[in-house]
Amino acid sequence: MLAYFHKSQMGNGLKFRVLVLNRLWQPVNIVGVERAFSLLLQDHAQVIYTGDANFRMMNSAAWLQFSEESIPAGNEAYIQTVRLRIRVPKVLLLRSYDQLPVQEIQFNRDNLFERDDYRCQYCGNHFDAGHLNMDHVIPRDRGGRTSWENIVTSCISCNSRKANRLPHQANMRLLRKPERPRWRPFVSSLIGQSYDSDWDHFINTKQLA
Repeated sequence: MLAYFHKSQMGNGLKFRVLVLNRLWQPVNIVGVERAFSLLLQDHAQVIYTGDANFRMMNSAAWLQFSEESIPAGNEAYIQTVRLRIRVPKVLLLRSYDQLPVQEIQFNRDNLFERDDYRCQYCGNHFDAGHLNMDHVIPRDRGGRTSWENIVTSCISCNSRKANRLPHQANMRLLRKPERPRWRPFVSSLIGQSYDSDWDHFINTKQLA
């Protein structure tokens, strides 16, 4: 069926990207136009129309009909076929996939500070990197590992106060339990980049950790 969109007939839509959500409406990928139409025409996904507040859902047949009834303007993304301009969807919803792909972040000083938002996990204050340390919640000489689950960001003062003790022994409390962070690499790649404003309904780069 993709032969319907032979490259020689493609209009201004080829350069555009399409956001893909899993069936729980979570972003899972960003794909090119050809891949987007492949998912749509093989009935693996349907279009979420972002042109109105109702977020109408359309399968491939409905999308083709919509494109025929509402011809895209010259500045809108479209695929030019022999007989009509077919709109390039901005967002697709997968019909069955409900997983959220993740990617482990390398453990290092900079990524630790990013995870903890440059905030001391004992006093709660923000500091620049030069005034922060990596603290073993369970000290190494007590079997504590150097890992995401046992290292927190600490200011120099709190690090000295805790010394070689467990937090409760120093009468200190963690703001939150340290955990291994995970990110969605395709979403994190959008930070600082331009993308379609309609995607803001489905992603929030400020929530990346």
